[in-house]
Amino acid sequence: MKLTHSTFSKLLALGCVSVSCAMGNAQTGKKLSLGEQPIFKVSKTHEIITVDGKMDEAIWHSTEARGIEYFYKVEKPDDDQETIYRMLWDDKNLYAFFQCTDKYITARETARDGQPYFDDCAEIFIIPVPDSLDTHFGFELNAYKASNDFIYFNDFFDGKDAVLKTFDPSFEVEVYIDGTVNDNSDIDKGWSMEFKIPLSAFGGLGEIVPVKNGNKWAFLAIRQDRNDAEGNRRSTSTLFPIYDISKNVHQANRFGLMEFVE
Repeated sequence: MKLTHSTFSKLLALGCVSVSCAMGNAQTGKKLSLGEQPIFKVSKTHEIITVDGKMDEAIWHSTEARGIEYFYKVEKPDDDQETIYRMLWDDKNLYAFFQCTDKYITARETARDGQPYFDDCAEIFIIPVPDSLDTHFGFELNAYKASNDFIYFNDFFDGKDAVLKTFDPSFEVEVYIDGTVNDNSDIDKGWSMEFKIPLSAFGGLGEIVPVKNGNKWAFLAIRQDRNDAEGNRRSTSTLFPIYDISKNVHQANRFGLMEFVE
């Protein structure tokens, strides 16, 4: 089932209503205001970006590079491995690059809309306006490129969150692996993941605040790091600090901003 631009707009409106209805809860009390959100600079590219997971184009080395270094659920020495995050944009697409050090690359999920977040996984949550609404688009992929893509609603009804899984956009992603997957008998060097997300994936919502020089969208980049061969234990790291990891990483009121620059 495909969602129309009109449906997108109605869904986002529902998310806005849920924000108003939740004004008294603790999480809303922690909401960031415009002007307080941390900013990540996203450079415009005039080069053609080949999505291969290797960051060969020179422009990747000119845009901002920042560590994903707010760690949660760290229990073992190898749970806080380095991740460097970059973004680019052009008139039709957003590009993202995760560069991950990883001694034990692990993945199990192969189905779309499954649970890649229990594997080594890169995640991007996006709100195509410069505000921390309680509704966001999500893209989560593991080393097998198994994609869980969705629209997430915090406090949708009666204090419960909701996830719309029929959001199945077309986008490109490639992974480069320097090591062996699911083999903890050796030490891996790491993996990288490169995204190309068409602006059309956000429907008409992406046109309200268009992607152009000086404009901003809210977002969060996340890495899930699973080093154990069995079970679902993994550490989590985020580009911007979140409020309460005991809930989940879907706390849109803690997102930062991507600023589009020439």
